[in-house]
Order: sequence, then C-alpha cells, then structure tokens
Amino acid sequence: QVQLVESGGGLVQPGGSLRLSCAASGSIFSIDAMGWYRQAPGKQRELVAAMSRGGSTNYADSVKGRFTISRDNAKNTWYLQMNGLKPEDTAVYYCNCDLVPGGPTYWGQGTQVIVSA
Repeated sequence: QVQLVESGGGLVQPGGSLRLSCAASGSIFSIDAMGWYRQAPGKQRELVAAMSRGGSTNYADSVKGRFTISRDNAKNTWYLQMNGLKPEDTAVYYCNCDLVPGGPTYWGQGTQVIVSA
C-alpha cells in the first residue's frame, strides 16, 4: 500500500509564491513517474506538471515558466514550486505517482490553493 500526503497549500495574493510537497510512504521500491494535477470548482481535473523516472518534465501551457516540478528521491518526495500565481490557479492540487509503467496510480488527498487579493 502506498500513501501520498500533500502539504503547502494556502491563501496567497496574486503574484505570490507557494511550494507544494508530496511525501510518499509505504511499499515503495522506486517511483516511475510523479505529477501534480489540479481541479478548480466546476472544472475537470487537469495535469499541471509531471516528471518521469529519467527526469524529463511536462507542464500545462498555462503554468509554463511559472511552475517547476522537482523531486528528492532519497525522501520519496516531490515538489511543485509555484511562482507568479494568478487567481485562475485557484484549485485543489493533487499529487500522484506510478510505481511501475502501466501499474496503479496513487493519489494524495489534495491541498487547497487560493489566489486572491
């Protein structure tokens, strides 16, 4: 069993920054891919950023140049650095990971990010 716990959400003013963390625990030998998704009220969950085992990254067009995904393999933890936040970034942010290609995807419980003056 794998558990993911997000932290770092909160209320921030437009133009501000937040760093989200996702800590994985449980029966983990290695992580194949990891990522961050978000879901705003009334909208579908969407990919924000993802990183492969090899370190390649993928970002939603709406966050390119503002958000950065990174990881600490020794801690089974990955991060989402969010700079230049906009009101439209307001959402619940979820982390996820796959331990093996094609295997089950594990999700965290979500952390709320609110960008408002």
